[in-house]
Amino acid sequence: MRRIAQFYKVSEALFAKAVKEEFPRYEESDIREMYEALKLPRRATRGSAGYDFFAPFAFSLSPGATVKIPTGIRVRMEEDWVLKLYPRSGLGFKFRLQMNNTVGIIDSDYFYSDNEGHIFVKLTNDSNEGRLLTVEQGTGIVQGVFLEYGITVDDDAEGIRNGGFGSTTA
Repeated sequence: MRRIAQFYKVSEALFAKAVKEEFPRYEESDIREMYEALKLPRRATRGSAGYDFFAPFAFSLSPGATVKIPTGIRVRMEEDWVLKLYPRSGLGFKFRLQMNNTVGIIDSDYFYSDNEGHIFVKLTNDSNEGRLLTVEQGTGIVQGVFLEYGITVDDDAEGIRNGGFGSTTA
């Protein structure tokens, strides 16, 4: 196996800002504890393709509800690679947990953005069975798979990324 990437935490200040924006109920001390407890993504077994991303705090999602989670994680990877994020299989199967953008695409240059390449996931409990999803802090919520990609022979992209969603469109 080629080793092409490495996960890091974003800075504590950036994580705190993101959590406060999405979840103002948390106090500074709570956020500090969350940050210290953040686990870097990892594979569960030698044969696993996906790296599990873990919930930085507990949350519940009623059917139809959505939550935007600041993971506190960033990733540096080789240039010709992408990290694709998907809901963990069990949560998708049991609760129809969906990512709002269907598949998260983390480009190699995202690491260098002003937001430190902070990876967020926006999840919806799309259950049609009325099942409440409860996730404890430290539980795997999504999985990321690294894939190599190619470009066309006449590609002339020269843009430089600075940001996440929609940052490269005119």
